[in-house]
Amino acid sequence: MSSTTPKQSTRRDLLKRGAIAAGSLATLGLAPSAAEAAKASAQKWDHETDVVCVGSGAAACAAAVTAVGQGAKVILVEKMPLPGGTTGKSGGVTWIPNNPFLRARGIQDDKLDCLRYLARYAYPREYTPHSPTLGLDPHDYRLLETFYDKGSKMIEHLGKLDAVHFREFKMWFVDKYAPDYADHLPENKVSRGRALEPAAGAGSSVGGGSLASQMEKWLAARKMPILLEHRVTRVVKDGERVVGIEAMHGDKLVRIKARRGVVFGTGGFAHNTELVGLHQPGLYGACAMPGSTGDFISIAGAAGARMGSLNTAWRTQVVLEEALQNRAIGMGAFVLPGDSMILVNKYGRRIVNEKINYNDRTQVHFVFDPVKKEYPNQFQFMIFDGRSLDAFGGAFPIPADRRASPHLIEGASLAELSANIAARLDKLQDKTGGFKLEADFASQLADTVGRFNGYAKTGKDLEFDRGAHDYDKDWQALFSPVRKGSSQPANPMPNVTMHPFTEQGPYYAFILAPGALDTNGGPMINEHAQVLDTNGKPIPGLYGAGNCIASPARGAYYGAGGTIGMALTFGYIAGLHATGAAA
Repeated sequence: MSSTTPKQSTRRDLLKRGAIAAGSLATLGLAPSAAEAAKASAQKWDHETDVVCVGSGAAACAAAVTAVGQGAKVILVEKMPLPGGTTGKSGGVTWIPNNPFLRARGIQDDKLDCLRYLARYAYPREYTPHSPTLGLDPHDYRLLETFYDKGSKMIEHLGKLDAVHFREFKMWFVDKYAPDYADHLPENKVSRGRALEPAAGAGSSVGGGSLASQMEKWLAARKMPILLEHRVTRVVKDGERVVGIEAMHGDKLVRIKARRGVVFGTGGFAHNTELVGLHQPGLYGACAMPGSTGDFISIAGAAGARMGSLNTAWRTQVVLEEALQNRAIGMGAFVLPGDSMILVNKYGRRIVNEKINYNDRTQVHFVFDPVKKEYPNQFQFMIFDGRSLDAFGGAFPIPADRRASPHLIEGASLAELSANIAARLDKLQDKTGGFKLEADFASQLADTVGRFNGYAKTGKDLEFDRGAHDYDKDWQALFSPVRKGSSQPANPMPNVTMHPFTEQGPYYAFILAPGALDTNGGPMINEHAQVLDTNGKPIPGLYGAGNCIASPARGAYYGAGGTIGMALTFGYIAGLHATGAAA
């Protein structure tokens, strides 16, 4: 991006402008008592404002825009050199149930039906359909209920403020309403149409940047500063209440007073190898920005916060060797391209529907064999033939030019491919715990390919139901477009997600490892986005939203945009509550 683009200029202007004086608390009806004022005046602050929002992605920006919309002054604090966070490198798709566009089309996204879908997917062990809380702890139920109740209001509110306008996401060039990631569950009564995207600047590689920058520009137009390269290190408390933050800007300590609240909308901890080792062992890389190091966990912990689950994430597979070079990967293996393509484990056996959503497919890596005391799927092998290389080259991770991919493994036959995979693993053994193929991998792989070829010819996958649901077929169409100039014909098989492997090689493989978009565990919040203390009580003045808190969805990825939908909604709720408004 050129250094003279409007977006960069706006960011430089924000840096130069710095913090601005906040409006009088008295005019807002929130003037502190004399004792509080005296105590606060004893503190030395570099800046003062009403609300401090930490981070600059969907969650923090939604909180900032909402608070400003209520008449508050806001300072946005971001530790990276550029704003936008991980949202900025996403597609910007936003999953919102019962959204205004569904209602405009006369589609009723019934609350109880939707909550059953949310609970069934996020809490399959606890889910009890006829329980008043669907079998969930009341706290967890309230969070899901709040998401349903407030998500649509958030979309409408941001539109009324003219901060961001949304439209229905129709899968870009496929031109279909996107099916949810568990469209086949009987609880899911409205399996399409919940995914939205920015009405301006939408696109697979630019939508998230557009979403974030629109909110940044809206804040800048109202003279709300964004302090870049300010790493927050702690929150400042006056008694039980959080009244500000401390941040490091280079070598300088910067203290910012927040008269009404501090909202953390920072990332997860996907790039904090110590926390990953403790809570997410086997997470090899993530699409999250390098700043996703889980700062809020220690900050909130020092403030007395109660931690929720730390072992959940928005998951995706990654190319192992790419992640070993740099765990901050550019692209995950989201919807695996190809039709003559399978995934196998160290035994040469298929273990999953290769077209199932990336979050759920990745969890198969963590299956433990209690007899052999091993993780047989720790690494998986994406096997495909020359047809898929030619037809789908350029759809990640299949390269447009095989010579340009150092991680691609090739063999003239399945036996030679197996030997070459084993040789590649030998070179990586110091970084993989000595992971090896089983001795009969080659023969098992040949049997597996033979069975798959039979399924492809009949159109029925008797092992994993590949292609049986709308999700498989529609996302295949989006992520497996036939390459322009390919010599391969359209798939003539009865199930377009499967095609028999060619009888003759060459054959190809990638080694896939478990990765993530980002983690989504951390301090617990309530339905007002307030961070809870160890007794389950709100910490006054402290809020959280996005990937830095324990996600209301836990490990469930409801549909395209599930992470951003949650982030925007609870950021909006935090902005309203911090300014004394009802959501």
